[in-house]
Amino acid sequence: NLREGHAEGLPGALYAMTSPPAIYRDLAIVGTRIQESPSHGPAGVVRAFDVRTGRLVWQLRGIPGPGEAGSDTWTAEGRRNRSGVNVWSAMSVDAARGMVFLPFGSPAYDFHGGDRPGQNLFGNALVAVDARTGKRLWHYQMVRHDIWDYDLPAQPVLATIRRDGKPLDVVVQVTKMGLVFVLDRQRGTPVFPVYDRPVPPGGVRGEAAWPTQPFPTRPPPLVRHTITGSDLSEVTPESAAFCRTLFESVQGGQIYTPIGHERTLMTPGTLGGANWSGAAFDARSGLLFVNVNELPLVVSLGGDPDRMPTVTHYRRFEDEHGWPCVKPPWGSLIAIDLAQGEIAWRSPHGKVERLEAAGVPRTGVASLGGAIATAGGLVLHRRDDRSPHSRLRCTHGT
Repeated sequence: NLREGHAEGLPGALYAMTSPPAIYRDLAIVGTRIQESPSHGPAGVVRAFDVRTGRLVWQLRGIPGPGEAGSDTWTAEGRRNRSGVNVWSAMSVDAARGMVFLPFGSPAYDFHGGDRPGQNLFGNALVAVDARTGKRLWHYQMVRHDIWDYDLPAQPVLATIRRDGKPLDVVVQVTKMGLVFVLDRQRGTPVFPVYDRPVPPGGVRGEAAWPTQPFPTRPPPLVRHTITGSDLSEVTPESAAFCRTLFESVQGGQIYTPIGHERTLMTPGTLGGANWSGAAFDARSGLLFVNVNELPLVVSLGGDPDRMPTVTHYRRFEDEHGWPCVKPPWGSLIAIDLAQGEIAWRSPHGKVERLEAAGVPRTGVASLGGAIATAGGLVLHRRDDRSPHSRLRCTHGT
């Protein structure tokens, strides 16, 4: 019973598993799905159990305690009874090295962090640990002080690429932001330079948004990070008019804009960029295949001014038909040359039959089903796992 020791006194709190355990030798390594709000509740913890005896072998807390590495990124009150910072997605195991890679989610509450100032490790960080002991080997945080629900949503990809004529083992993390982080598997250092860039300030009263965020130089962002009037959809005159009106009623439109009391346009949205569908790697070609969405979000915070703000408005940036208010493609399958950090090709992923019949082809659609790369050079991918017309498609990997 995974609630034992972590959620017994919270009978109404969400505590579940959404991904299978990772297996290393005789250990089953499990994460949890826990609440994203309110901010106080069960904490994220990764545990390894002996599959033969059921004995707990090790555990790693997503929020470090006093004196532990990363504890200085929290205040004492900020970490107290904090929920979130959990691994709900799939983990990856490097059996030869005895390493397991943990993609951590964001702290609760995931749209406001006024009661948790600081960088908030190990929130939104990829953490490598010794699979035998749970000892942290390295970590790399991809969003600091997350207030956009940009938790790491996908299984890390283990790949080998050639750099300077030599093989290099890497771990690759795709993100909701459409950023792809390629890290040296042994050391956790970026293969391509990553720069801290200033991001928009602001937010509601009490918020302490982090002033910078990391941006890899390669690969380039897989989705747009800014929305202006020239980015608005024009698939039909009616859609163009609706989207223009909606756009003029919101603020923001740039990645990492803190959410305010006024309706804020958040791009990318919480469905990505990339999401839990993750990525597939073809070792022969060195290509990483990722399906991404262009689904911005309109969100605002409010509520009792004497209490923590909560979301009072939440909707996709879509027209009356549910078509995104940005220019297509709204979903794409992208191939990345991992050794060079360059996009090899991209293709609209699916279509809207009604628009294609009206002469608007290749719009792409949102998708949450991932790709499979075969040794024969094919990529299998689902068009849209939310659609009643879902189907499996096949693309040549080149």
